[in-house]
Amino acid sequence: MEWFFALDAWLQALIAALGMYLMTTLGAACVFFSRRPGRGVITLLLGASAGIMIAASFFSLLLPAIEAEGALPSYITVTVGFFLGGAFLVACDLLLSRTQRSFSAIGDKRTALLYFAVTLHNVPEGMAVGVAFAAGAGMAAGEGALAGLLLALGIAVQNFPEGMCVAFPMRAKGMPPAKSFAFAQGSGAVEVPACVLGALAASAVGSLLPWALAFSAGAMVAVVCSELIPESFAGNKTLATAGVVAGFCLMMVLDVALG
Repeated sequence: MEWFFALDAWLQALIAALGMYLMTTLGAACVFFSRRPGRGVITLLLGASAGIMIAASFFSLLLPAIEAEGALPSYITVTVGFFLGGAFLVACDLLLSRTQRSFSAIGDKRTALLYFAVTLHNVPEGMAVGVAFAAGAGMAAGEGALAGLLLALGIAVQNFPEGMCVAFPMRAKGMPPAKSFAFAQGSGAVEVPACVLGALAASAVGSLLPWALAFSAGAMVAVVCSELIPESFAGNKTLATAGVVAGFCLMMVLDVALG
């Protein structure tokens, strides 16, 4: 892994983003097999993803933001940045839910809104990974990139069932498997440029780093609360709870032990 740790932050972010996108693609490819995976499997995966991302929001994003030096006290930077990140996602959700446009290429309005909501939420997720890699650029080789890798892992785990959750509703509306797959994998493709741009922006303007970390954490927690937790707990409360706890513990152990 030494070759990876020696790369610039934006290259590390690019490789991680491609891995995240690959997981979305694999999930979307399940539509070719026509049989949807068991609800319990999806519930457990979504719950684990929620736990991983909650832990990552603190250990990989908020904690470095608190420790970073800035012109303002850290509690102001972290609080305001976190609030803005969450508010951004809430505003986007409201905008999508109130739109009156017709999305004939994707299917009915509900399916189209699901697609655009998932695509939109992937943007701050990608940015969060890029910012995490940028935050670790000044650390010792391996230590800095680890936070970004762990965060990317958590999002990648989520992306697999997410790809299925986008592709199968389109298939159910009569869309051909190939077209359903194309739309679903495209929803994850936005993470790649968002990840690279996040790393480049945070690296170029060092003073924005704590703000970017806190903003990304707020956006990620909002994604978990608005998408992952409701979706997982609607299936099976016990499995979802077990997934959240297991995912959080896994991420916490990896981040604390290896970081």
